[in-house]
Amino acid sequence: MRSKLKSFEENNSCSFQTTKMAASLQFLNLNPLTLKPFHQSSTLTFSKSNSIRCSAATTSKRSYTITLLPGDGIGPEVISVAKDVLLLSGSIEGIKYEFHEKLLGGAALDATGVPLPDETLSVAKESDAVLLGAIGGYKWDKNEKHLKPETGLLQLRAGLKVFANLRPATVFPQLVDASTLKREVAEGVDLMVIRELTGGIYFGKPRGFGTNENGEETGYNTEIYAAHEIDRIARFAFEVARKRGRKLCSVDKANVLEASMFWRKRVLALAQEYPDIELSHMYVDNAAMQLIRNPKQFDTIVTNNIFGDILSDEASMITGSIGMLPSASLGDSGPGLFEPIHGSAPDIAGQDKANPFATVLSAAMLLRYGLGEEKAAERIEKAVLDTLNRGFRTADIYSSGTKLVGCKQLGEEILKSVESHVPAGAL
Repeated sequence: MRSKLKSFEENNSCSFQTTKMAASLQFLNLNPLTLKPFHQSSTLTFSKSNSIRCSAATTSKRSYTITLLPGDGIGPEVISVAKDVLLLSGSIEGIKYEFHEKLLGGAALDATGVPLPDETLSVAKESDAVLLGAIGGYKWDKNEKHLKPETGLLQLRAGLKVFANLRPATVFPQLVDASTLKREVAEGVDLMVIRELTGGIYFGKPRGFGTNENGEETGYNTEIYAAHEIDRIARFAFEVARKRGRKLCSVDKANVLEASMFWRKRVLALAQEYPDIELSHMYVDNAAMQLIRNPKQFDTIVTNNIFGDILSDEASMITGSIGMLPSASLGDSGPGLFEPIHGSAPDIAGQDKANPFATVLSAAMLLRYGLGEEKAAERIEKAVLDTLNRGFRTADIYSSGTKLVGCKQLGEEILKSVESHVPAGAL
């Protein structure tokens, strides 16, 4: 298996010119949670001012430039597995890649003194898609804000102009007992959290530190959204809901926050264009409770940056492990950013304990949403399910009767499943 990958990687490393293409994203032909296809005529379309596009979303191009950002902690381990899976699936499907591995986060800080080197951003912007491992770690926790690994990720998102973050949360049948919730609560959960990614309190100004009228030190941030920022993420969410269960829940805190009042006003106005979508609204504190109480009530959730950050992590734990969940961050044009939603897990870094499934599934999202390579994406998704069916587990999803393996061996098992022709009916 390794010799095949080495041979293909050598043949695949030749230089070639990549033509930047921006085509309308048509990723909702497939349900990214259940991995089962919708009717093939179902495509996602937007008005010109609200189109969501990815760099190489076309099936005519068979050579792509991928920027790999291993990052920190377990990032290099899971990226290594995902790269091998991309190479093998690509060799089978006739796809060539040119990989550029660059620094981000703590690794970049140690090497260059900044969390996002100019070279990394430049190369990422010129690629067809970006695959990220993880960033952060205890080593840099006490750094000043502009020298924290997380600042590099925020700068990368801003530089790529991605604003829509898709975080699926589905309970795999093979892992339903890994959920901390009762089987009857967790079984069948299939939801999507759509998070606005580039606005709100994480980016709003003014922000900083000061002193109040009593002479006390203060820290402050600003939750602010412009109309166009809400409209584009809401429209995106309505379109996603239309291709899923036609139910959209907008989460806010409109009983207290003016920014949320404005958010709800804009979502309600846009809803007039989507009479076929069942729109509901929920305060964020109630949404956090309902995700645990009855997660199956949700189909598609749309919310702001900070609420989405929290709720998507909460939803991930319904599935049994944050190590199973991929994500995609998309913009109007240019490369998308694809990453697992887990962190860098410094406590297990370098110990061959990491779960690479989420990164491998992020690679599948990259193929479908970023490159328009549907068959290769399906092959990877089926390989993940086949590996689970064969009983292989890392420690975070291990249960009695399954086979406990490390990150490297799990990667090898995924490769075996990629190479095999798994009948669709077997999944």
